[in-house]
Amino acid sequence: MVKEQYFTLPLMGVAVPAEQGAELGSAADVAGDDMEVEGADELFEHFAITVDKGQKMLRLDKYLVDRMEHCSRNRIQTAADNGSILVNGVPAKSSYKVKPMDHITLVMPYPKREIEIIPENIPLEIVHEDDDIIIVNKAAGMVVHPGCGNYSGTLVNALTYHLRDLPLFQEGDMRAGLVHRIDKDTSGLLVVAKNERAHTRLAKQFFDHTIHRRYVALVWGNLEEDEGTITGNIGRSPKDRLQMYVFADGSDGKHAVTHYKVLKRFGYVTLVECRLETGRTHQIRVHMSWQGHPLFNDERYGGNRILKGTTFSKYKQFIENCFTLLPRQALHARSLGFVHPTTGENVYFESELPEDLLSVIAKWEGYVASRQLDEE
Repeated sequence: MVKEQYFTLPLMGVAVPAEQGAELGSAADVAGDDMEVEGADELFEHFAITVDKGQKMLRLDKYLVDRMEHCSRNRIQTAADNGSILVNGVPAKSSYKVKPMDHITLVMPYPKREIEIIPENIPLEIVHEDDDIIIVNKAAGMVVHPGCGNYSGTLVNALTYHLRDLPLFQEGDMRAGLVHRIDKDTSGLLVVAKNERAHTRLAKQFFDHTIHRRYVALVWGNLEEDEGTITGNIGRSPKDRLQMYVFADGSDGKHAVTHYKVLKRFGYVTLVECRLETGRTHQIRVHMSWQGHPLFNDERYGGNRILKGTTFSKYKQFIENCFTLLPRQALHARSLGFVHPTTGENVYFESELPEDLLSVIAKWEGYVASRQLDEE
């Protein structure tokens, strides 16, 4: 993982402090299921370059292509056309002539990775599709893109088959059209770009944190407040690289903010809606666990055992039955809103809670009702 403090541009050897804007949009390594991303650990790169004092005037696209490894002039021009390249804070065209001490920032989708993508005819639940985007309601259990140990059966394998007539999905790109991801065992909505223009414009919105993302989660415990905000830097755990960790003192990790609202209380567990302000790896899962409220049946963050309630055999059996109904963390990406990359209109999509999560919620409702009857 690239540290946030400094980012060295390929071939240039210029390290730019993070406070000046240099950062890598994605905090995750490509590691299949182990590092699938919560909400939208964004699949874009953010570069920051300060032009040397002795630089002669040169077209912006030519200047950048000479300094960025594995980045075509066409890719840079597409980013410029979509307002994703700023010079001194102002969108610049490819024809702009760079000058000494210009400060250039770029936001672009990740370049393609070399891996064989096998198109697979896997059924997808498509919520919306037009010439530029496709909204997919991903089922729990599906990995978003190929990685270590997951080279088939992924969302990208399915998209490569379903969108096989489109240029973006004919090049064997393991991240074709993706601008964000959600965990393998998280269900819910994803937006995928169908062309380079849409890809670049969506990436810019994720970078600017203007995408609206809301999740529904069932967490252990009874939250004190009906609404709240969790703020804490998130980075790799120093003890376990498969886990993320909150650096409460801000000494490491990336700034992360999660807003939550209680939807329903069941005493020992609480149904909440979470709104992501940032998109970090496992953000909701690690933030809630840090606050003492791990997601129900989240094995990685300790939610797969009885954390609240009694140890009586009847209650224990009830929890085990719930875990059987929902053999994953109780998290669903329910809604997604953004500016359409072509029409410029605000669009909003919402999905119903999946059957496994609904079943567990119904069991908790029944459990609470029966307890109230016993008390009466």
